[in-house]
Amino acid sequence: MAAVDLSTHPGHLARRLQQAHSLLWGAMVSEETTSPQFAVLNALVEKPDIDQRTLSEHVHLDRSTIADVVARLVRRGLVERVRDPKDGRRNVLKLSEEGTRHHRKLVTRTARMNRVFLAPLDEGEQETLLRLIARVADAAEELRG
Repeated sequence: MAAVDLSTHPGHLARRLQQAHSLLWGAMVSEETTSPQFAVLNALVEKPDIDQRTLSEHVHLDRSTIADVVARLVRRGLVERVRDPKDGRRNVLKLSEEGTRHHRKLVTRTARMNRVFLAPLDEGEQETLLRLIARVADAAEELRG
């Protein structure tokens, strides 16, 4: 049996892309704050005072992953759990002042990193790549859900 050409396997290419992203993230954005943690911080800027389930759906992370990410951010003092003023039985999440400052700093760094990450492509190719990746990811999530 002959070896297959892994350059035609989307999963292999996605793993390589993720590896490249992780390398750049650590070098250009943060060694302490992961990309999923940044997604949570960013979501809480966009939609403050949401519950963990809604946050999970918003950033496309499963329940166990979101629980771990939120717990780490709470321990670091970047996110706070507070009682929902409308429903005292549930907690909502919001950024602390430190979380807001940290998010602001990371926004600049992620923009710079994304420019480097996508630099091999022209603007039209970048838009096409992002649109196609999102379409495949959305379809995969529909299959799972």
